[in-house]
Amino acid sequence: MATPTADELQNEGLRLFQEGLYDEAAQRFSEALEHFTEEGREIEAGEMLNNIGIIRRKQSRWDEALESLEEARRIFARTGDKSREAKALGSLGAIYATLKRQDEAIEARNTAAGIFAELGDRQNQGEILMALGLSLFKSGRRQEGLASYQAGLQIVTEPTARQKFSRFLMQMQARLLG
Repeated sequence: MATPTADELQNEGLRLFQEGLYDEAAQRFSEALEHFTEEGREIEAGEMLNNIGIIRRKQSRWDEALESLEEARRIFARTGDKSREAKALGSLGAIYATLKRQDEAIEARNTAAGIFAELGDRQNQGEILMALGLSLFKSGRRQEGLASYQAGLQIVTEPTARQKFSRFLMQMQARLLG
């Protein structure tokens, strides 16, 4: 039997992830990471680290998640892949927020929002601004938090039903207080 390629290992990892077999998926992504690294495919190696970080986040294995995602972020920054860098920063921000490390969450999310703005990715920028708003609010910077959340809510291009309802409430408030 032939040795699986990096791409085959990645696909197997994705399948296992979708089935909820997280440790097995992380193992396949680790194997794919080795192959991608040997082949000099840095972006794909970064993706594998990102995937491992997401899995470890789902498993509440915070230190491992932070380590994988930070390394993925460094690879994306070094290779100039701004979108992936911003997504990794968003994931880092989410973990920091979960760990109640709001200053680090704010920094990561603020940087990610700036990158998404630079790229013109309004959907991701809006989502990160809303998350940033929550971090600011929780850190005691309530006015800034509310402003960031409202800005994000206005920017998202594909709002969820909840976001549409929040927009409606903001419009009603503006009319009433006018």
